[in-house]
Amino acid sequence: MILRMLTAGESHGAELMAIIEGLPAGVELSLERINAELARRQRGYGRGGRMAIEKDSAQFVAGVRFGKTTGGPIGFRIINRDHEKWRDEMACFGDPNLARKQLTRPRPGHSDLVGALKYNHRDARDALERASARNTATRVACGAIARELLREFSIDICSRVLTIGDVHASAAPQTIAVMRPRVEASPVRCSDENASPRMCAAIDAARKLRDSLGGVFEVVAEGVMVGLGSYSEWDRRLDGRLAQALMSIQAIKAVEIGDGFNNAFLPGSKVHDPIAYQRSEKGGHFYRTSNHAGGIEAGISTGEPLVVRAAMKPIPTLAAALPSVDLESKETFLADVERTDSCAVPAAAVVGEAVVAWTLTQAFMEKFGGDSMSEVRRHVDGYLAQVESY
Repeated sequence: MILRMLTAGESHGAELMAIIEGLPAGVELSLERINAELARRQRGYGRGGRMAIEKDSAQFVAGVRFGKTTGGPIGFRIINRDHEKWRDEMACFGDPNLARKQLTRPRPGHSDLVGALKYNHRDARDALERASARNTATRVACGAIARELLREFSIDICSRVLTIGDVHASAAPQTIAVMRPRVEASPVRCSDENASPRMCAAIDAARKLRDSLGGVFEVVAEGVMVGLGSYSEWDRRLDGRLAQALMSIQAIKAVEIGDGFNNAFLPGSKVHDPIAYQRSEKGGHFYRTSNHAGGIEAGISTGEPLVVRAAMKPIPTLAAALPSVDLESKETFLADVERTDSCAVPAAAVVGEAVVAWTLTQAFMEKFGGDSMSEVRRHVDGYLAQVESY
């Protein structure tokens, strides 16, 4: 069965919701860990007032019994506390005249204008509410559920922020064991202790100017076995699927795998990873002596750490609004201003972990399959034995 998710909900609607189909029976879920991931998404230096209002937690309503998946579709919801102030504006039924005002001055860089034109909305709120990054909460929860399965097979995922604005941190490779405590101690999720305070200062400076900053984050996955993904068809390539998943996060504008763009400026002798072999009692395993490829070759995982990076543009909702054109009058005005963040790169890194976890779990289940965890384990053990005895 294909692992898939469906999400629904608006930024200021009553709740966000999701349905997951395709997880095997017997995956042990920790509600504490899932809600901890949601809390991580809400933290980070530069976040706005919305984070002080919401306290996200997943409320499961289907597909889980006594802490384990049943094999049926999983359903959960996340309540929007801020909805209380938006009941008239976001009513599913009722009198639209009770809404305080329509949003007709689209914000440059947001969904407002393109969404209004595509769906023929006269009130851009019908577009922005669904396009809002608030909806990443469901994806983080889905990713947290996926991580519960990956954890059973010793696959771990962590992220770090590499740049905010023009402040660059060290990008030297780090193991998750080294990276995670440093990242979690940093208000900007940066593992470089020297760069972290400079990033905070850059965010402060942008906030004073009523502006916003973007940046780059990196996601690392360790323990990914060789063989996930395929080169047999274009849409099964693991690197392509990861790039699509990361690009689908709001405000992400570029993705690279491994050394990515930098590899384009180097000769092949400095780009490709030499192959070596280590013997063991049961046979042995191939490995690379470097990892410029970021753990993926020909669309297939190599067994080396998976490394992906994503570039996030500055948040498009600016306190100092940019010029825009009113949807109705066609006159020039300053764009409408919604509640906003000065910088959301640290939060985007957490979302990045979630979509990487989800994509890896999809590829994992396609490779190994099974209706129960015991069946999946048999398939994994048999495959790993085959690889070791090759």
